[in-house]
Amino acid sequence: MTHFDVVIVGAGLSGIGSACHLQDKCPGKTFVLLEGREALGGTWDLFRYPGVRSDSDMHTLGYNFKPWRAAKAIADGPSILDYVREAAEENGVIDHIRYGHKVVAAHWSTDDASWTVEAECGGERVAFTCTMLLMCGGYYNYDEPHDPAIAGLERFEGTVVHPQFWPDDLDYEGKKVVVIGSGATAMTLVPAMAETGAEVTMVQRSPTFVVSMPAVDADANRLRRFLPEEMAYKVTRWKNVRNDVAFYRRTRTEPKVVKQELLYLVREALGPDYDVKRHFTPRYNPWDQRLCLIPDDDLYNAINDGTASVETDEIETVTETGLKLKSGKELDADIIVTATGLRLIVASGVAFDVDGEPVAFPETYSYKGMMYSDMPNMVQTFGYINASWTLRSDLTAEFVCRLINRMDALGMRQVTPRLREQDKTMQALPWIDDFSAGYMQRMMHLFPKQGDQDPWRHTQDFAEDKKLIRDAPIDDDVLVFSNPEGGARLVTEAGATLSEPTAAR
Repeated sequence: MTHFDVVIVGAGLSGIGSACHLQDKCPGKTFVLLEGREALGGTWDLFRYPGVRSDSDMHTLGYNFKPWRAAKAIADGPSILDYVREAAEENGVIDHIRYGHKVVAAHWSTDDASWTVEAECGGERVAFTCTMLLMCGGYYNYDEPHDPAIAGLERFEGTVVHPQFWPDDLDYEGKKVVVIGSGATAMTLVPAMAETGAEVTMVQRSPTFVVSMPAVDADANRLRRFLPEEMAYKVTRWKNVRNDVAFYRRTRTEPKVVKQELLYLVREALGPDYDVKRHFTPRYNPWDQRLCLIPDDDLYNAINDGTASVETDEIETVTETGLKLKSGKELDADIIVTATGLRLIVASGVAFDVDGEPVAFPETYSYKGMMYSDMPNMVQTFGYINASWTLRSDLTAEFVCRLINRMDALGMRQVTPRLREQDKTMQALPWIDDFSAGYMQRMMHLFPKQGDQDPWRHTQDFAEDKKLIRDAPIDDDVLVFSNPEGGARLVTEAGATLSEPTAAR
């Protein structure tokens, strides 16, 4: 059995970032990244559909320790994958990754103050032990996307594709393509496929808010000419975060005004004759569900050029040759793309137990959106739904490093968030509150709860999180530090034996 100080599950954006922070702030700690796939990059290696790109600017989606150097701030998937790989190589993380290790179970032993992590590798189960376990595998199921059970889909005689499993050899030039969905993936696919000669129709049940912004951040590129690279990056990151937070808060305080502003921009882009009310006016307010970002009006341009169109209607059935809508309209198709959303998963689907007792996540409370009540030495990275994921993953990684160093300073091997007496009567709220998107609502019952008071809130607010996570001291009356009375002698990968745990505090 191989022991590490830290096991990181996942070698995507969050896992690589966490490992880089660990290398920098906890030198000497042994760690490994267990990656179920055969490549690093997570989302940015998995998704290969046309036009795949970020829907956040890379000055905030990038790591806080590594400047984004490319001219385009709204970057394509391969560029982001190169950036993540470069971060791993520059920080000496690449050699710590074990590919083809899909983590399936984790068992906590209080006696040993350690996790035993089981992974499937080459048809066998292998095990590792660790003191701290970091879950960095994201929040959606890589193997099973959301299936809305579209009536008649099995009858279609053309090609059906889901963006999560895009075939490398799909030829769509000159073909009639129907993209079902109106989320970020559909908004990306439609103009990308139209640009290469497809005739594309996006079919949506209801509209989504769409915001266009320049793919190139002129201010960022200008700053790089006059300031050192790292300083220019920090200034741009600060500016973009400030603007994003301010905009989000406006959607909470004056939603009707913001809604009219967004719709005005759509009308400006599509012209007075386009039916913006039908196709681009949602029934909800901005940021009640996620906004879709498009770069340089690309979706609007495709619509204006006639290479793409939008149908807002419900699907009655799929036929042998296309779609029949409830309005009676029929759409011919050679290819149907089911961009119907993600299927969320809790903690990468890993089966957890603490001292033999299975963990039921819906019965736990979230500590600062990172740890869970009565679960020792486990931190999960969960980014923002209303801002760049990496803003919160960086905060989480920084917290983990501070926590590990504090445990060392105290001579403690176990840390557990526990509800105080005053916490036991607090209002239980969903893990993600005030966000009505279907992909979230379908699965919220499987996620931990949050409370209505700190440190049990999961704020989804970067400014508040900086105070709660970065600025607040590690020691509080919620985190309980302890040591087991006895403990197994754990052997590191290099073969050195760790010291026995000290007596319980």
